[in-house]
Amino acid sequence: MGAGKSTLGPRVAELLGRPFIDLDRDLEQDLGTTIPEFFERRGETAFRMQEEGHAIAALRLPDPAVIALGGGAVQTPSIRHELRDRAFTVLLEVDAETAWRRSAGSGRPLAQDESEFHALYERRRRLYDEIADAHVHDLDDVLLAAAGVHVHVGALESLGSLVPGDGPVALVSDPHVGGIYGAAAQVALGSRLASVHEVPQGEDAKTAAVAERLWSELRLDRDGVVVALGGGSTTDVAGFVAATYLRSVAWVAAPTTLVGQVDAAIGGKTAIDLPQGKNLVGAFHWPVRAVIDPSTLETLPEDQRLEGMAEVVKTGLLAGEPLWDLPAPQLVQRCAAYKAAVCLRDPADRGDRAVLNLGHTFAHALEAAAGYEGLTHGRAVALGLLAALRLSGRPVDVVEQLLQPKPVRVDRERAWEALRRDKKARRGEVRLVLLSEHGPVVEGRPDAEIRSALDELIAE
Repeated sequence: MGAGKSTLGPRVAELLGRPFIDLDRDLEQDLGTTIPEFFERRGETAFRMQEEGHAIAALRLPDPAVIALGGGAVQTPSIRHELRDRAFTVLLEVDAETAWRRSAGSGRPLAQDESEFHALYERRRRLYDEIADAHVHDLDDVLLAAAGVHVHVGALESLGSLVPGDGPVALVSDPHVGGIYGAAAQVALGSRLASVHEVPQGEDAKTAAVAERLWSELRLDRDGVVVALGGGSTTDVAGFVAATYLRSVAWVAAPTTLVGQVDAAIGGKTAIDLPQGKNLVGAFHWPVRAVIDPSTLETLPEDQRLEGMAEVVKTGLLAGEPLWDLPAPQLVQRCAAYKAAVCLRDPADRGDRAVLNLGHTFAHALEAAAGYEGLTHGRAVALGLLAALRLSGRPVDVVEQLLQPKPVRVDRERAWEALRRDKKARRGEVRLVLLSEHGPVVEGRPDAEIRSALDELIAE
């Protein structure tokens, strides 16, 4: 009690698009009286019986919900059993002094005497630790934990303990990342490391030939885990291989680039490219864990940092906050939490998740027109953001100042044809992510407007 569950819970529910259930408030409505009054008339044993029935009913609802349990609910064995079987349970951390300060004088029946309150806190603490899937302090912590994302400076050193299970591990990285962080990752994985695999740097990793080679090299069983160490291209191809090898094995993303940490490693999209377009063959296969160590960004070249900043600017525009101004660890955490919430709300990309493609319809078209050579993804996204903002009637100064995009020389017709093949197109109509006064929207525009915006991105 006094942790702030009733305050934080509705915000989590809103961001995840799920109903919020405050068990204590629901109990009071059904009982027709307040919990303190019920305690006084009937006692704690009778209350726990009522709480048990309501908690189990809430946990067995057919659709996901965000549920705030009363502080003593985990004392009931049947509730603990349901939490283990049916829920992802987060412990909203609060120290005893703060909890007492918030609870004292509130009328709560078990917050009448400070020494007894502290003793109760200590008795319950063991149960909280036993049942919690994650320990959190704020909204971002909840969103990241629910998506299986672990953001922590120095996390790479704990990779072995953060990879779930006890099965063998296959480590996949490109030669550059492997040379910098491969040894540390191998040491961290210890005896679980079964094999090490190399993929090309950048978009060259995302080919059918590379995927086929990895399928042939892997010797994992169904308990095995693929760990992808590197940038977005590495996590894309390794995640796709994990999704399809033995009809799916688990995988862990360990992104070492800014674009990987704020975008590519989160949400379960895996893919390889075809000559006809980017990410045309893929699967939704969520990593069982994304291990994000912001300290790996210290070795990132400036051009690679700029690549990632395109996704940071995109996320900040969507969130309506200047996330690009934050220090690296906070920037990564905030961007990752935003994407985690959107992906949890729409895990199969059938609705809200489309907003994450702000600028990407144009970007993917330009990349395809360039044959995936000479035009990096971040540079393409920066250009795509210019087009999306112009079509939205919004200022482009942030993109121009932070990303400094320059028109690219590609074939206009090839770019247009690639754009019309975009995955969001419906019945021949191109659908774009744009920004309205109330946030991002997905809508169509006349072909002439879209073509004009695309042409502005292409050098003469």
